[in-house]
Amino acid sequence: MQKRVLPDVTSDSNADTPSYLKWVGMEDIAVPITLCLQGSKQQTIAAKAKVYVSLEKPEAKGIHMSRLHYVVNQLAEQECSKFAITNLLNDLIASQNGIGFEAKIELTFDALLNKPALLSGESGFQSYPVTIIAEKTASGLFCKLEVSIPYSSTCPCSASLARQLYADAISDRFQAETINKSQLLEWVESAAGTIATPHSQRSYAYVQLSLGNNDWPNISKLIFQLEDIIGTPVQTAVKRIDEQAFAKLNAENLMFCEDAARNLKAGLDTMDFVQDYWFKMEHQESLHAHNAVVIDQKF
Repeated sequence: MQKRVLPDVTSDSNADTPSYLKWVGMEDIAVPITLCLQGSKQQTIAAKAKVYVSLEKPEAKGIHMSRLHYVVNQLAEQECSKFAITNLLNDLIASQNGIGFEAKIELTFDALLNKPALLSGESGFQSYPVTIIAEKTASGLFCKLEVSIPYSSTCPCSASLARQLYADAISDRFQAETINKSQLLEWVESAAGTIATPHSQRSYAYVQLSLGNNDWPNISKLIFQLEDIIGTPVQTAVKRIDEQAFAKLNAENLMFCEDAARNLKAGLDTMDFVQDYWFKMEHQESLHAHNAVVIDQKF
């Protein structure tokens, strides 16, 4: 029995209303990617891909959608690098046989990094949401990197108010002109010595870096560099000495969201591989039911 030829509407039909379409493609394609994160160790990560090509042949009924999936599957067989992504974009364009000449991919995943504690030598893992965006157009290759970084922020205003209450309590408790040092230390370390604490909150830096055609930075090094710039990264596995050191670190880095934003901005301005940037600092208030935010960009 002769095998029947299956219909191919995409190739055999024309559009009812011919026109150019900027991006046509598929979203949320599951694909494993391999990245070299910490040191030379490669890590295989579950990612979701959004992939598009331009439809520049007005009369074409549609793109060859399944071919995009076949090309994206190539990521499972090699390290995810600028070189690999550039080749992938070229293959996406070639797969359409002249229908379009531009391509775009977005890869979203969590980078799982091992972080040491501040003092004890303990360590644990922390995941960071990351998106890689690459676009091949007539103007060339354009890449972008997005990363979200949690950190701790302690309010300078509440720290000042807490210090005032603490000073008032010492004045009330020790009314003589001189204070016995041992009595003062005993009082400070007692429950009575806990007068007020500054309010701290989990905070986030949402950072978008436009790289153009520059070389990509190592993602793990970039994340740790951004944490160092902000100054108060959240911790993983800790002991009491780490928790105490974390409290000290926060006291030494009191910050409004404006302070965190200015520190980050100054750090980003020193990165040669960054052509442009956009960021949002979000302090999820413990005092208020709303959040404090700063949004800024280079250009």
